[in-house]
Amino acid sequence: MKSSVVICVYTEERWEDIRAAVESVENQRRRPYEIILVVDYNTDLHLRLKQEYPGVTVVENTNEKGLSGGKNTGAATASGDIVAYLDDDAVAEPGWLEALEEGFQDPTIVGVGGQTRPLWATGRRPRWFPHEFDWTVGCTYRGMPTVRAPIRNVMGGNAAFRREAVGAVGGFHTGIGRSVQGRKSRPLGCEETEFCIRLSQSRPGAVMLFEPDAVIGHKVSAQRAGFAYFRSRCYAEGLSKALVASSVGTDDGLSSERAHAMKALPLGALRGVGEALRGDLPGLGRAAAIVIGLAWTTWGYLVGTARLKLGRS
Repeated sequence: MKSSVVICVYTEERWEDIRAAVESVENQRRRPYEIILVVDYNTDLHLRLKQEYPGVTVVENTNEKGLSGGKNTGAATASGDIVAYLDDDAVAEPGWLEALEEGFQDPTIVGVGGQTRPLWATGRRPRWFPHEFDWTVGCTYRGMPTVRAPIRNVMGGNAAFRREAVGAVGGFHTGIGRSVQGRKSRPLGCEETEFCIRLSQSRPGAVMLFEPDAVIGHKVSAQRAGFAYFRSRCYAEGLSKALVASSVGTDDGLSSERAHAMKALPLGALRGVGEALRGDLPGLGRAAAIVIGLAWTTWGYLVGTARLKLGRS
């Protein structure tokens, strides 16, 4: 099995992060067939990376500007059987690629996602930050499986797919995930959610797999560890979920979200209150953040749904 590892990059401000990501892939126990750096409309960064990494495939994004377009360019450039995606501000543990590849031994598996742990720039996790909302910083969150198990969708910064499957369904839709403009305004997402659902719908019996042994660390800046970003990210997620539901249907598009909101979030809020009563006062902050995060996400979804309806009328 040959794996092509794709890292989408867009700014020289993340130069050291990019170097750390590439180095972590080069140091895998099971070496990748190829490493592909997709540069998102940044000529200077493209030239600098080509000079820095003569043994790595460095290409410019030939699709629409943004993360989805970059992922599609990476898949189109890849020649391996598997296309694995790693965020440009993440570092993969040495067994990451091996664990992802092992998940594809079953022919029904079309996508495998791993465990993403936060690397806080501040040195420690904010005490008010609920584990149930680690998805806001691109990480595995409480409520996801803790063992290898089928899931609806994988998280895009730590995921692998059969290369032929990516092209067969038209790749990632560019109207949902982050674009350069999106990075400057709202932190949108969900391109991998919509893609995974669309891929599963097109292939009855196909399975997405969560593999906890495929571990990466994802860097969380001080700005993203703040409450303002948390609230903004929740609202943006609601907007994105409205687009996903419009694309693939509300039953599939919101199935995991309903389960998370009905089970993991109430338990998390109660846990926070209980921890506060036992002397961990920031537990009240975690409980409050869960309530606020759910409210802002729901509000974003309602606003996004209304906008879509008005756009069709």
